[in-house]
Amino acid sequence: MRSNRPFCDGWNRRDMLRIGAAGLFGSSFPLERLLAAEAAAAASGSAGNAAGNSTVTGVSVILLFLKGGLSTIDTFDLKPQAPAEIRGDFQGIATNVPGIEVCEHLPLVAQQQDKFSLVRSFGHRSSDHGAADHFMLTGYHPVAGFNPSLSPNNQRPSFGSVIARIQGPRGSVPPYVSLPQVHPSSGAAYLGPTCAPLGITADPNSPDFSVPDIVPPLSLAANRLDSRRRLLAQVDQLQQAAELEANKGAKAVSVFRQKAFDLMTSPEAKRAFNIHAEPDKLRDQYGRTTLGQSCLMARRLVEAGVRFVAIDHSNWDTHDNNFTVLKNELLPALDRGMSTLMSDLSDRGMLGKTLVIVTGEFGRTPRINRNAGRDHWGPAFTVLLGGGGIRGGRVIGASDERAEKPLGQAHGPEDLAATMHHLLGINPQQEFHTPEGRPVKIVNDGRVIRELL
Repeated sequence: MRSNRPFCDGWNRRDMLRIGAAGLFGSSFPLERLLAAEAAAAASGSAGNAAGNSTVTGVSVILLFLKGGLSTIDTFDLKPQAPAEIRGDFQGIATNVPGIEVCEHLPLVAQQQDKFSLVRSFGHRSSDHGAADHFMLTGYHPVAGFNPSLSPNNQRPSFGSVIARIQGPRGSVPPYVSLPQVHPSSGAAYLGPTCAPLGITADPNSPDFSVPDIVPPLSLAANRLDSRRRLLAQVDQLQQAAELEANKGAKAVSVFRQKAFDLMTSPEAKRAFNIHAEPDKLRDQYGRTTLGQSCLMARRLVEAGVRFVAIDHSNWDTHDNNFTVLKNELLPALDRGMSTLMSDLSDRGMLGKTLVIVTGEFGRTPRINRNAGRDHWGPAFTVLLGGGGIRGGRVIGASDERAEKPLGQAHGPEDLAATMHHLLGINPQQEFHTPEGRPVKIVNDGRVIRELL
């Protein structure tokens, strides 16, 4: 499959769809340790405390991150009047908003245009995967030499981590979830592991998809879980009797273990992660693909109270055969998944409280290369936003006649961050403090894109 090949930078970018594997930030992080870390962070009040208060609006975020870089010149900002080596193979089609056209291979998305808007004047200064990823997922451009593969916790906290730190969880579900894998730049940085995403490194499209760190497998009977609990309690009694004096924290550990069991058996968590409860008709409508079922899972998680869901989907790095891959593999899944997500949220009365952002780390080069592909292009691309206070059916700004750069006022990752936090009721001037005590603003001087509101 195209999505299983490495990116051009040589990383192994496979969709890490290991059925049954789940952890924090893509690694094993037992729930009892997470809960203990949360308690320690709350008690210490050290690095990561934010100054000031925020007005919580109840808006959640679904970020559909098309890793590798969606070719927006071929999808949401076509240039039909440009020379052939620029405009490409695709034609535009009318949407349900007069005057707005999108790619012919997105017919379902076209009928949802009234629910989202296009920022065609978007761009930034990086055309490298690692730096651009970090920029788009945190609102901060990394310093020179930053390698997210060597520093998976970022230089700055990701958007989801900031929201998790300020607003915290709703009920028993985690505030920040990433699926079907965890991006290296979606970490918590100096905010610590309590603000890292709960990583669901499994494919929601798999027939036996489950999240065993949260919910026991569907085939595991309740009496078996109870038996495991009793057996663990007996082992703990023996261990604690032998180590009572040596381990003063044994009692606290057992409390956190109990809380972990409580989370595993939480009705809210069970309902949220049990995608098999959805009607087959709706699952078919989303599309029986990793992207489609991830969109459905995101809706379920937001419905259950998760504040930020990141869908990290590969592989949009179309250096070769851009048009064939888009037409036959990538766009059909995006068309079904994104269009149904927007209509489903609307039908359930959730769209007004759910901000949906669709973007890659950059766009693709205006000029088609010798391999019928397009290369990395940070200076100009389109970002999609809908719901959560966004006024749909609008086009903000424009790129030039070849989609090489924005015309007029350009918007960038800092502005995306400012707009998102504004919609969530979070003061962008709030500051976190690094372990060294250095204050860092949540938003790096970005401006709210008022035309979207």
